[in-house]
Amino acid sequence: MKGKRNVLLPLLLVFVICNGFFISAGLLLTKWGIDKDVLIIANSLFLLLSLITFFIQKKALGNTNPNVFIRSVMAGMMIKMFVCIIAIFIYWLLMKDKFSKATVVAGMFVYFIYLAVEVSLVTKLNKQKNA
Repeated sequence: MKGKRNVLLPLLLVFVICNGFFISAGLLLTKWGIDKDVLIIANSLFLLLSLITFFIQKKALGNTNPNVFIRSVMAGMMIKMFVCIIAIFIYWLLMKDKFSKATVVAGMFVYFIYLAVEVSLVTKLNKQKNA
């Protein structure tokens, strides 16, 4: 039971570290033209998306058919892609003249951090005997 709780710890650590950085470096981010509030919202969105896709992929690892896992990875990519596109579009609609491309690029960087952590977690689970 203890091992199952620790599986999500890296994702939660990334969330806490990123939010801590965004809050503490708010002035620096503003100087670079990055909206820290949007990054905090994006960080929360990426955590939610990573948790959803992680659980989908974890469930698929238990299936004997390897195609199920491939489909779950593809479905996770599609979910993330469409949610990110919709989020950027909503951000653009709400901000219009204050839209910051630097904020979107910074959000993409945060997305890649979550992606790397999620891939490492699923890879670790896949290497286990009873995955």
